[in-house]
Amino acid sequence: MKRMLMLATTAAMIEQFNKNNILILEDMGYEVHVAGNFENGNPISSEKLEEFKQWLAEHNGRWFHIPATRKPTDLSNYRAYKQIVGLVKEYCYEFIHCHTPIGSVIGRCAAHKTHTKIIYTAHGFHFYKGAPIKNWLFYFPAEWICSWWTDVQLTINTEDYQFAKKHLHAKKTEYIPGIGIDLDKYNCNLPDRSAKRMELGVSDEMIMLLSVGELIERKNHAAVLKAMAEMKNPRLIYFVCGTGILEADLKMQARELGIEKQVVFLGFRNDISELCQAADLFVFPSRQEGLSVALMEAIACKTPVICSRIRGNIDLIKNDASMFECDNAETLADCLRQKLSGPGTERENIYHNMEEDIKENYCNLRQYNLAEILPRLKTVYDGGGDCPKTNDAMTR
Repeated sequence: MKRMLMLATTAAMIEQFNKNNILILEDMGYEVHVAGNFENGNPISSEKLEEFKQWLAEHNGRWFHIPATRKPTDLSNYRAYKQIVGLVKEYCYEFIHCHTPIGSVIGRCAAHKTHTKIIYTAHGFHFYKGAPIKNWLFYFPAEWICSWWTDVQLTINTEDYQFAKKHLHAKKTEYIPGIGIDLDKYNCNLPDRSAKRMELGVSDEMIMLLSVGELIERKNHAAVLKAMAEMKNPRLIYFVCGTGILEADLKMQARELGIEKQVVFLGFRNDISELCQAADLFVFPSRQEGLSVALMEAIACKTPVICSRIRGNIDLIKNDASMFECDNAETLADCLRQKLSGPGTERENIYHNMEEDIKENYCNLRQYNLAEILPRLKTVYDGGGDCPKTNDAMTR
């Protein structure tokens, strides 16, 4: 039985973004083992993680908890590295596929130690144009060193791909545009949009704004709150899907800005497609992304979008007028005002102003369709060039 290891800092990262990869590997005859932190740092519920464990068992996989954290200096990451080395020696993996910055360092160090082939998917380098200096001081040297031990480097946006080709040293660097999205699943399948809005308490006169993402600093939901307070438009109502450590702070900020009745925190949701189709505008204010699945889902639902002008987003959104500076609430407010302005009602103006954008963005999204992405991932796993096929960890 061939075995491979899928590794990330948190188990949720694999549950949310790599189940299709696991299915590909299962079809190729691999027994897939998953390693990540199953206890802490996950933006999904413990029930969802238990379901993932069961799903793995149903697909002949195994899971291992490792004490990895997102904090680079946490000594738990060294313990996680030692554990991964032990797993590689015990199970003789054909290769490791690692994800997330810390998970990738742990995985590539372990692969170097055990002479194991390795694939690394960068879901957005933590160093990028405009990134904080501290990101460059730590993450770039770590990536540069580990790149020498990387057999296949996968990047999911054009900026990272160009940077990796020029400055990093993996044996092979490839661009695969994201993890893929099932366009059929998200393509306007809401039978009664009005009923969904009624369920949410949104009247026909209200303008429903929607954001999806963890309640963490990187997702930058606070910028939307500031923009709404500046606009003083009582018809705006802002729904936020996600959980995270900033929930209490964001609720307090909404109260202090006097807009608490216009902001609704929905927590974790399984009906993102329906929410996107019910919304008038999808607002994506993130400071940092690789290639956002949430943004792709909104485009796939043909929901009008405005988003921050950052790496990844600029691959997906082609109209510069639909973008704003992520750390400038005034430009976000200006972008909102522009979408609301026109000869009709504010809701009519949104769709009049965004009709061509929706068409163009949706057509652009076809290259990110799951049906296009999965064969490319299979080619990476299958071999070709320097892609991993065998493991000599036990023979050297």
